[in-house]
Amino acid sequence: MTTADFRLEHDFLGEREIPNQAYYGIQTLRALENFAITGIPLSSEPLFVRALAYVKKAAALANHELGVLPEGIAKAIAAACDRVAAGEFNDQFPTDMIQGGAGTSVNMNANEVIANVALEIMGHQKGEYQFCHPNNHVNCSQSTNDAYPTAFRIALSHKLVSYSEGLGELAEAFAAKGDEFRDVLKMGRTQLQDAVPMSMGDEFRAFATNLREELARIADSRLLISEINMGATAIGTGVNAPHGYAELVTRHLSTIAELDLVLAGDLFEATYDTGAYVQLSGVLKRTAVKLSKICNDLRLLSSGPRCGINEINLPALQPGSSIMPGKVNPVIPEVVNQTAFYVIGADLTVTMAAEAGQLQLNVMEPVISFALFTSISYMTNACRTLREKCVVGITANRQHAADLVYGSVGIVTQLNPVLGYEASADIAKEALRTGKSVHDIAVTERGLLSQEKWDEIFTFENLIRPDFIR
Repeated sequence: MTTADFRLEHDFLGEREIPNQAYYGIQTLRALENFAITGIPLSSEPLFVRALAYVKKAAALANHELGVLPEGIAKAIAAACDRVAAGEFNDQFPTDMIQGGAGTSVNMNANEVIANVALEIMGHQKGEYQFCHPNNHVNCSQSTNDAYPTAFRIALSHKLVSYSEGLGELAEAFAAKGDEFRDVLKMGRTQLQDAVPMSMGDEFRAFATNLREELARIADSRLLISEINMGATAIGTGVNAPHGYAELVTRHLSTIAELDLVLAGDLFEATYDTGAYVQLSGVLKRTAVKLSKICNDLRLLSSGPRCGINEINLPALQPGSSIMPGKVNPVIPEVVNQTAFYVIGADLTVTMAAEAGQLQLNVMEPVISFALFTSISYMTNACRTLREKCVVGITANRQHAADLVYGSVGIVTQLNPVLGYEASADIAKEALRTGKSVHDIAVTERGLLSQEKWDEIFTFENLIRPDFIR
């Protein structure tokens, strides 16, 4: 590149050459040099970039209405924000997701890109900041400490929509399997030991119920993150923001982002508080734990095929071994297990980062944003993958499952009301010792109850929805 391929920008630390084609400026360049941590740029989260543009547009509109920003500059900034929000300049957001400075580099990346796009709209060259300045105009009445967390919360709220949809669809897939398997008799198990009979439909419907509960928790979390601190500026005093700005910018932002945003009642508290993130992270962890447990069950129930439980079949997606011919592994539940482990670990990251706040600000919000964005993305993908690649294709080994029930000692529990606990326990002990069935010992050998009574007790309906029979 020649000198003509660069423009010269300066800050209070000095001057740097910026590639002419770049819409970002000197502060973004410094961030690129300082924070080579994850290699994952801000552009990897387009909803965050869009939310930053929403914040800057709302601020420009509010500042113009309050007489702080000239009409021409405000209009150019708003138009630039629309283009950024549409994704036209996503490649101009290269700052690393994890950074020092409480998100200042992210905020300045947005300020610089929007300023330079606005300059071109106004007929000027990039870097001619005397006409539209990243700090004086785009960042007018703002601090990183209110702009960054507000954009973060907006992006989280929008990202949670697709996650909720994916989780809901997975729950419905389990519910559909519950209906399909409603007439499949199987043995329930506690502590990996035979317990009492149940319907496989009930087992899968319980999976659905277990996940549906989380949809309400996600909705609760979205309410918490709808509270924003725009207008707090640096620490909550509202320094450098005109009177009435906080309420006005919040109204504009609610309209632009299509969210019911609420201005925090205590801007000092809202500027340092990370409780909503801890709550959301806990919800993600809770769902991850549930999802992983369900996947453990799917792996167990499909184990075998000859020497395991083998009550269900998972779709065969790929060869399972480089040495064992014909082996097929439960790869989808396994990958969801691993995703859950990651999310559980990310929750600890959020917890530690939230605890690390000091005085009027928590500077660790970048790692909180990285952890939450990543966890939501991974969980969304995991729900979709589990539904599409596994759950919808599960089949039941009906006869084998029923044979396990009638060959089990567990069905002796059904005899408690008729024979009493001690007599039933003795039948179980004898069945385990001899390998004989509960039926043969109780009815044929000992005559403790008639065949008619046995048939009354051991109907399918009475096994899955037991009546109290004496």
